[in-house]
Amino acid sequence: MSAPARKPATAVKVVTLGQSAAGKSSLVLRFVRDEFAENQESTIGAAFLTQTVAVDNDRSLRLEIWDTAGQERYRSLSPMYIRGSKIALIVYDITSTMTYEKAQAWVKDLERQADPSVVVCLVGTKLDLAERREVATETAKRWAEEQGFLHFETSARTGENIRAMFEAIAKKVPLDEPRTAAAKPAGGVELGRQSGANPTDGCAC
Repeated sequence: MSAPARKPATAVKVVTLGQSAAGKSSLVLRFVRDEFAENQESTIGAAFLTQTVAVDNDRSLRLEIWDTAGQERYRSLSPMYIRGSKIALIVYDITSTMTYEKAQAWVKDLERQADPSVVVCLVGTKLDLAERREVATETAKRWAEEQGFLHFETSARTGENIRAMFEAIAKKVPLDEPRTAAAKPAGGVELGRQSGANPTDGCAC
């Protein structure tokens, strides 16, 4: 007997939030393309990427990821990427206390704009630089638990914990009816794409 057909992937909007240079783009690029760039350029506005992740044997999610810029001058754009998101990644660099403090400020933006059902994950990056750590694992984990967030520490350089993180998040998403249209910000504007970039298979980070 043939195996049952897998259901069409459900499209889910994802937003990344965090300070510039916290490692958001590198994190997403490793997940989507399994690539790492030593000198990653800062995102301008936001970059759009997609990747599919299995939830169980017959269900999968098509993650439509808006990788937002962390610079203050782009902060006014964040509400349109937050709205409608089912998943939010709050990203900080474990070697920088400042990025962790800024992550807590981004949570306030999320609380104002996001749906209450949004699945939030606090993500520490640059785990490969643990010898330079400034943010203790237990400190971040405790705060995440208090907020009801997931918490992972990852390395875009080595890929450590990235796939596991996205799979864990996917299992927490309450699924609605499948949809096929890509999640767009108001007006359908896609910022931060390089000329010729295809928003279905990569990013212009």
